[in-house]
Amino acid sequence: MKNIILDCDPGHDDALAMMLAIASDKIKLLAVTTSAGNQTPEKTLNNAMRMLTLMKREDIPVAGGNRTPLVKPLETAGNVHGKSGLDGADLPDPDFEVQDMTAIELIAKTLRETDGKVTLVVTGPMTNAALFLRVYPELAHEKIDQIVFMGGAMGLGNWTPSVEFNIYVDPEAAKIVLNSGIPTVMAPLNVTHQAQIKKAEIEAVKSIKNPVGQAFYGLLGFFEIYHEDPKWGFFGAPLHDPCTIAWLIDPEMFETEQMNVDVETEGELVRGETVCDYYDLTGKPKNTEVLLEIDRDKFIKLIMDSLETF
Repeated sequence: MKNIILDCDPGHDDALAMMLAIASDKIKLLAVTTSAGNQTPEKTLNNAMRMLTLMKREDIPVAGGNRTPLVKPLETAGNVHGKSGLDGADLPDPDFEVQDMTAIELIAKTLRETDGKVTLVVTGPMTNAALFLRVYPELAHEKIDQIVFMGGAMGLGNWTPSVEFNIYVDPEAAKIVLNSGIPTVMAPLNVTHQAQIKKAEIEAVKSIKNPVGQAFYGLLGFFEIYHEDPKWGFFGAPLHDPCTIAWLIDPEMFETEQMNVDVETEGELVRGETVCDYYDLTGKPKNTEVLLEIDRDKFIKLIMDSLETF
């Protein structure tokens, strides 16, 4: 069983990643921390609490983290995730309290109290992860096995022409994480755009007669609307963040390549672009395992089977 901490900014696909982690008997979700990204910090924290309340996992500690990126002003994705950040379902109000500490303090506490190493999964901007690495460098290198993150792209972006949203929000933080010396696994748009759920499959979620399945039927229906714009060329909604958890559960679902990945922080047109050295042109250390292909059918079955467990 893999021990993980989930650092997220819920967000529809973050919520789905959280669900996969809770449903799996291969993963133990030790703590949840939140960042500003898909919505404002108050909303993303509340959304994490609402999802854990829905899934009756109030035992999992939650703490809020960064309120702004390290350098630039915060930009959110309300046009994708709606006013609440989780529009589309009537979710319960939180029935437990947030931890009286910051995200990086909860990460540190969790690492110290856990035997063995822990995987840090980041499905939002990497501000909390970068701050943790700067404040607790020795603990990070001693106790973090790897950092698995959704972000970046090798080519086309989804927020600017070549930049993915999570990295765009805080490129300086992403650069710190990728150059930390801790092994990283990257789920870029190249693989998450393959991980689409079709409209018919969303309709099939409606038949899952438990509160979690019913909530995700509404959430996925809302999330799909943004992706109907013909410019994307999608046949459904890309489920970005759950790819991180799916990889931890079943890495054979993916094809990957090891390469050096870094982040551009200064370019006028490409600030936030992940530079993936696929052909080893720089000779720099191969610091990242990059997910490039996914077995979509297995991925969708994992989601459906996981929803059924509730």
